[in-house]
Amino acid sequence: MALGLPLLRQMDPEAAHRLAITALRYGLAPAPDAYTTPRLATTLAGLALPNPVGLAAGFDKNAQAIAPLLRSGFGFIELGAATPRAQPGNARPRLFRLREDRAVINRFGFNNEGADAIAARLQARPKSGPKSGTASGIVGLNLGANKDSADRAADFAEVLRICGPFVDFATVNVSSPNTEKLRDLQGKAALSALLAGVMEARAALPRPVPVFLKIAPDLDLAALDDIAGIAASTGLDAIIATNTTLARNDLASPHRAEAGGLSGAPLFEPSTRILAQLSLRLEGKTPLVGVGGIATGAQAYEKIRAGASAVQLYSALVYGGIGLVNTIARDLDALLVRDGYASVADAVGSGRSDWLAAASSISG
Repeated sequence: MALGLPLLRQMDPEAAHRLAITALRYGLAPAPDAYTTPRLATTLAGLALPNPVGLAAGFDKNAQAIAPLLRSGFGFIELGAATPRAQPGNARPRLFRLREDRAVINRFGFNNEGADAIAARLQARPKSGPKSGTASGIVGLNLGANKDSADRAADFAEVLRICGPFVDFATVNVSSPNTEKLRDLQGKAALSALLAGVMEARAALPRPVPVFLKIAPDLDLAALDDIAGIAASTGLDAIIATNTTLARNDLASPHRAEAGGLSGAPLFEPSTRILAQLSLRLEGKTPLVGVGGIATGAQAYEKIRAGASAVQLYSALVYGGIGLVNTIARDLDALLVRDGYASVADAVGSGRSDWLAAASSISG
């Protein structure tokens, strides 16, 4: 697949993405074993990961390439976002490469084939053993809401009801900027009520599924206080920090004014500052997954030092290809060796104070 990167970069971004999924499905992409060592093996919300490098939601929205992605070096993958009913998403074009900025803007709008179709693919994957109930490898699903839903909060619980029996974790996504007014559900009262419905749906599943929450990077300190309080009161199993941003600071690409969520290199510093602030508030009681701008092992390490127990990437694959996954894991392992850490867990939060000191741009 690395040989095809120059070709993919010349294609329409969305067409290139579809081709990449097809290549994975039909074995046309490399499938190296996940790079792991005893240092990299870790746990997240009780889930055993061979390494802490995960795939963020949005790459495989419809669960079409589960097994190939698990063979590509990821310690865990997150599919979706899935909505109760299939929907086409926003009008095209809706995906833009910002090459000059090593970034991406998308405004997909939760385009997917619907929870029933995705659940069928999840159910059909090979099982790894009687205890896990799921396929070999850790697979999560990002839960979304239909754009035209009369009760968006209920949609998240409905997707969990349909797909929950076949996944290892589920992520409540109220932080996408591409569905109108979705981020309004991040408010304290609305989010608490939404999560109560999700937890009720989880209680009805045949086995417990950890529930994560994915937050936006465009939150102030008061909102982070609320998120930390909600995590404690609802029993959230982890928080993913962060989704894409609406900010457009110091970009060079001619696509910089496109509407949608910005991801990639420009998101690294602001998302890591949010991560560190949330880590401070959670006091180790709720684990964090660091997302935003990770393209190197050193950047994955910084997320961990800021407070993340694991990390996810997506936009960097646009520029580095699927082989980037094992490169990041290998380089992360070398940094742990350099600094004398016996495990990823030992390094979590070790550099948080550095990122807290750099957080002056987060308003109160």
